[in-house]
Amino acid sequence: MTISFNSLGLSEARLEQLERLGFESPTEIQSQAIPHLLSGQDVVGQSQTGTGKTAAYSLPLLDGIDRDRTTVQALILTPTRELAQQVAQAVQDFAGDRRLKVLTICGGQSLERQIRSLRRGVQIVVGTPGRVIDLLDRKELDLTTLTWAVLDEADEMLSMGFIDDVKKILRQTPRERSTACFSATMPKEIRNLIDTFLRDPVTISVKQANSAPTRIDQKVYGVPRSWTKLKALMPILELEDPEAAIIFVRTKRSAGEITSRLQASGHSVDEYHGDLSQNQRERLVHRFREGQVRLVVATDIAARGLDVEDLSHVINYDLPDNAETYIHRIGRTGRAGKTGTAISLIQPMDRHLMRRIERRVGQRFEISKIPNRAQVEARRLEKLQRQVKETLAGERMASFLSTVKELSEEYDPHAIAAAALQMVYDQSCPNWMQGDWEVPDVDINKPIKRSKRKPQKKSKYRGDRAPRSDRKLSKNVSK
Repeated sequence: MTISFNSLGLSEARLEQLERLGFESPTEIQSQAIPHLLSGQDVVGQSQTGTGKTAAYSLPLLDGIDRDRTTVQALILTPTRELAQQVAQAVQDFAGDRRLKVLTICGGQSLERQIRSLRRGVQIVVGTPGRVIDLLDRKELDLTTLTWAVLDEADEMLSMGFIDDVKKILRQTPRERSTACFSATMPKEIRNLIDTFLRDPVTISVKQANSAPTRIDQKVYGVPRSWTKLKALMPILELEDPEAAIIFVRTKRSAGEITSRLQASGHSVDEYHGDLSQNQRERLVHRFREGQVRLVVATDIAARGLDVEDLSHVINYDLPDNAETYIHRIGRTGRAGKTGTAISLIQPMDRHLMRRIERRVGQRFEISKIPNRAQVEARRLEKLQRQVKETLAGERMASFLSTVKELSEEYDPHAIAAAALQMVYDQSCPNWMQGDWEVPDVDINKPIKRSKRKPQKKSKYRGDRAPRSDRKLSKNVSK
């Protein structure tokens, strides 16, 4: 018997938003966890990332949030900044309500901006333990009104040394709260934390996702340090020439920006994310299946509604935060006995994620170099030759023979054909190929060089800094 979201007790608003997002049926962790969380029970979920646990805790949490109160009612702790951003985006998508204020608090972002947002009022905070502790110590984050607490990837927080911070945070929350703890493994320290901070929790365990499909050619391209991912993507698309591909990105904003740039370069592409209406989604899926659109740039959550059988390529423009999501993504191609291609773009900062994926799939990936100009031009000429052969077999060619005969009186027929091909080639050449460009060598394992600061001579003034009146600014002003 197939379980539906309708049978789990979610609100009509949540069910309508799930339908808009293309979610059809719950995963195992969702079908088991959601009813318990809706009833107010604490839940411990032993589940790998990629099994749908974000929705498992986000959906009941959202049904319990009071939109009229602008105090922090839910706190979701994650081990990394990237996961915090991904979860916050997912919660906002599941909510589908602009009145709901979701704030990501983590390092690498403006602390002052996060403080201003907290002062204006937010209902859900998604953050890393370190930044949450910082804001608690500054008295800028108040958890006394908290009704929900979620620990996402608890074992990762333990391995990264955050477990004491997590305990400190939970001690500053009300005892009468709903708590969910999700962890792929259950080491002793995590069990002790559960015994201390959760009340008679229901334990749910789901099986690990299947291994990576075997009919998929997995390619990894290293993005040079001086290049953007978009610049690297252009020659890859020219060389691969996918018949139908999903390009996975982290955010809706990235989907829009990449789609616009690819359209400007002549690609048949559209974006697919949570801001589209149901009618827009259905039209895009129909066009994609019919081959009217060859590339779709999508976020993970929205892409659930993109069920296309003959997908030739999956492109990880942004690597997922875990191996299970990677496996789920690339499993969209190579179906029904067919082969497929999975492409990942990685920068030096992605090397640790790449290693985790390699361990999970049991395969070491060779880092390929971005295709150079000669490779791209050879591929374009190959396509042009194929088009010429198709034209030679057509009927309209006869109307141009008289022009060729007339030109042949002055020029060699081979030169005429070459000139015609050059005209077609130049007119179809995208802007990014103009001018000279070379592909630098890439070594993602090479540590990032950091400039060494020279020790400054100590000032006679307190704090090693001269008074403002004594400072001199030296500027070169061209007149």
